[in-house]
Amino acid sequence: MRAVWKGAVTFGLVNVPVKLYSATEDHDVSLHQVHDADGGRIRYQRVCEIDGEVVPYQHIDKAYDDGERTVVITDQDLKSLPAERSREIEVVEFVPTEQIDPIMFDRSYYLEPDSASNKAYVLLREALESTDRTAVVRMALRQKTRLAALRVFGDVLMVQTLLWSDEVRQANFPALDEPAKITSKELDLSKQLIESLSNDFEPEQFVDEYQQELRTLIQAKLEQGDALDTAATFGEQPEEEGGEVIDLMEALRQSIAAKRGGGADGEASTSSKPASSARSSSSSSKTKASGKKPAAKAASSKASKADSADEKPAAKRRTTKKAG
Repeated sequence: MRAVWKGAVTFGLVNVPVKLYSATEDHDVSLHQVHDADGGRIRYQRVCEIDGEVVPYQHIDKAYDDGERTVVITDQDLKSLPAERSREIEVVEFVPTEQIDPIMFDRSYYLEPDSASNKAYVLLREALESTDRTAVVRMALRQKTRLAALRVFGDVLMVQTLLWSDEVRQANFPALDEPAKITSKELDLSKQLIESLSNDFEPEQFVDEYQQELRTLIQAKLEQGDALDTAATFGEQPEEEGGEVIDLMEALRQSIAAKRGGGADGEASTSSKPASSARSSSSSSKTKASGKKPAAKAASSKASKADSADEKPAAKRRTTKKAG
């Protein structure tokens, strides 16, 4: 890795010299544009509108146009800004880690100690970890003033640049203003489905299938040329026909049955159960989960009536219509 920035973390009178490294990289296959008729490479040129000449990158400056006048801003102008000259990661405050919403995170960078002794670096790392705090810092990076979160990642310190508050859009969806009636049965089945899909997150278990298939396609084209049969390379992928329109409760039941290993048969058997049997199974699950004994018959009768009021009759609920 190559350091992209060098400076120091400062808080109070403490100074921690560090180097900054990009923590992430792009794994996408790099593609360029070509002319479809002859395969010729398409290239973009920077052409001056006044003299029509192609301008080398080193002779290009930035400018601001207010509609009437244009102000040219050179690289030297930008380097003269006080914030750009700063080589400090200044700690503004220490906040509870959970108070920084993930939507604020932008880019991630590793910090490496850059001094003969790593004591100050390790001290800051241990202090952050033991207090479960994240340092909110200010820094200048790539001609921008950045707000960032300085936190512990494994054995190293990490800086994650943050978006400014006005860069995060507000979610305003009128559809959510409409009240939605959720029954206790629907909520219970949703929780069961979530539980059946619960696991510990292991990022290495997931791969970018699109990029894998793209690499396979490129290799096959290198070997077979334009005569490539994509169906033979990837196998036939028939388009799915429009599925059946089913209600939410039935969709939840079928999802849970499929996850438990029932597959198509499990789904069919779930759909064919009488409503009373489905309620009995759900009630039994609740009793086991809570560790309570079944209630008296009178209470059970009332519960059955309440469930019946929440649900449509079983025969109607299984009625399906073809989509489209």
